[in-house]
Amino acid sequence: MTHLKKTPLDLLDDIYSLAYWMTGNEKDTADLVNMTYVNLHGSAAETDVLKTFRACYVDQYGNEAQLCISEQDCRPHVTLLEKFREWSADIKLSVLLSEISGLKHEQIAEIVGKPVETIRKWLFIGRRIMVKDMQLKASA
Repeated sequence: MTHLKKTPLDLLDDIYSLAYWMTGNEKDTADLVNMTYVNLHGSAAETDVLKTFRACYVDQYGNEAQLCISEQDCRPHVTLLEKFREWSADIKLSVLLSEISGLKHEQIAEIVGKPVETIRKWLFIGRRIMVKDMQLKASA
C-alpha cells in the first residue's frame, strides 16, 4: 500500500479535528489551527505540519499549570508540571494522530520525537484513558 503525500491544505481537516479534540472548544480550535498554518511554508511535508501543530499546542496550552494552589506553590515545580503537561498532550496527540489521521507508529514517533516503543505504550494507555473519559462524560 502506498502512502500518498499530503500537502498542508490536504491536512486541514485532520488538523482541525486534532485541534478540537486537544482543546475542547471551537474558539481555541480555530486559534490553534491558525497558529499552526501561520508557522508553515506552503510546501511543508505532512510530518512538518504535524510537528508544527504539536509545537504550537505545547507553546499555547502546555504551560498552564492547573495543579497549583497558589503562585508560590508553582514556582519550584514549574519544569516538572510543564513536562507532565507536555507528556499528557503528547499521549493524547499520539492517539488522535493514529485514530484521526491514520498515521503509523513510526510516523507518530517522528512527529513527537520519541521511540516507536514509547508510542506503542502511549497508544495503549491513551486509548484506555480516552475511552474512560468519554464514558464518564456520557454518564454525567
